[in-house]
Amino acid sequence: MLRIYYVWEWPVRITHWINVFSMFMLSITGFYIGSPFMTAPDSSMYIMGWMRFLHFTFAYLFTVSVAARILWMFIGNHHASWRAFFPWLTVEGRKNFIKMFRYYTFTGKRISYEVGHNPVAATAYLGIFALFIFQIVSGFAMYGQFAPGGFWDSILGGLNVLVGNQWMRMLHHGVMWLLIGFIINHVYSGWLMDIKERNGTMSGIFSGYRYIEPEDL
Repeated sequence: MLRIYYVWEWPVRITHWINVFSMFMLSITGFYIGSPFMTAPDSSMYIMGWMRFLHFTFAYLFTVSVAARILWMFIGNHHASWRAFFPWLTVEGRKNFIKMFRYYTFTGKRISYEVGHNPVAATAYLGIFALFIFQIVSGFAMYGQFAPGGFWDSILGGLNVLVGNQWMRMLHHGVMWLLIGFIINHVYSGWLMDIKERNGTMSGIFSGYRYIEPEDL
């Protein structure tokens, strides 16, 4: 008989959608800051100023959301736990990782049924959180240049000297495109697993619930 599992707690769901909206706004405003695609007939329109303001505002929101999600890795349920992002540390996790990897690469037909993230997805999300942290650190390092001696410049200003200002900008911009590519794959993979497993993968990020046959686990 189909069983209902409460998997994604409300902090996980809220931070997920805050991250989605923040990444959308940060990508649009960041792309404009790097390569303006609108011209203002009058300087009073302050388009670049508004784009920068929105970029910095959502950067702070994104930072708080990512920090809250990382905190929840230590106080949330086992599906949200940091341990879920290291499936290859156990024999069963490595076995299921290979099974899912073969399925994703069209070299195998079987999947590992999981209540939470499957091993390949969990490992990918670990990498995504690393990219999140890089974007936050590199973004505020560059932001600090506009207030020499200020808070962000004092904490992260040394990175601009170590890496180089132009390299920092290029890496920050490049990771934006990596995250956009991830979002496309994330939606496709989620929809694929929803069809394959029929367990509410897509609806679960709204409701928090997934529906699984116990014998599949």
